[in-house]
Amino acid sequence: MTQIAVRHEASPAVRGPDNVPGYALPVGERQLEAVLFDMDGTLVDSEKLWQRALEELAATLGAELPRALRESMVGATTPQAIASLYDAIGQPWRNVADGARWLDDRVMTLFKEGMTWRPGAQRLLAAVRGERVPTALVTATERPLVEVILGTIGRENFDVIVTDDDVTLGKPHPEPYASAAAALGVPTANCVAIEDSPTGVASALAAGCVVVAVPAEVDLSHVAGVTHVASLTTVDVAFLREAVAAA
Repeated sequence: MTQIAVRHEASPAVRGPDNVPGYALPVGERQLEAVLFDMDGTLVDSEKLWQRALEELAATLGAELPRALRESMVGATTPQAIASLYDAIGQPWRNVADGARWLDDRVMTLFKEGMTWRPGAQRLLAAVRGERVPTALVTATERPLVEVILGTIGRENFDVIVTDDDVTLGKPHPEPYASAAAALGVPTANCVAIEDSPTGVASALAAGCVVVAVPAEVDLSHVAGVTHVASLTTVDVAFLREAVAAA
């Protein structure tokens, strides 16, 4: 298993948006070659824990976490979320790094208390692995927190793991998904990315992936260019193959 995505250099002919290696246009009929899973809110029901920790942090600062702000944070990195929080509560002078450390420490504690799968996620992951389709975990979460969640979802279920620590530019930039595809050695055009946030969807689309959008905490019905599902309980490997073939 590759834990850090390798930035394979591709020829100019297969470079895509922003000149990101790993993006490739299809040659002939497109077929499913890999499934790239987001983590928070897609595989595990962890977004509620992030919200709880953010609410607690806001309270320590004498403020409340606006719901609209929380929705905009889904899929963001910890520093991005902290900076947005400080701006929203009128305290932009606060140190983002200090807030990020506080939040990560609190979330680590909450993660260790237990994690549950999102509906249908465990079954789908097992089905994909059962058919020997390569898989990657592509998350905006830092590696120490990811290591905790791997205790629930299984490190052995992923051929490649890309965390926020492994990329220069995180979601919504295409680098996370492009890096995962490059490490797997497959074109992004033949990868299905499964995402629950507009930020993650934007990253996967920009990398050239076929995207299955499954909402958790944020409505995705307005997002174009993706295959919408209400839950992963309705998704199987045949569905993913059809999504790639139809793209």
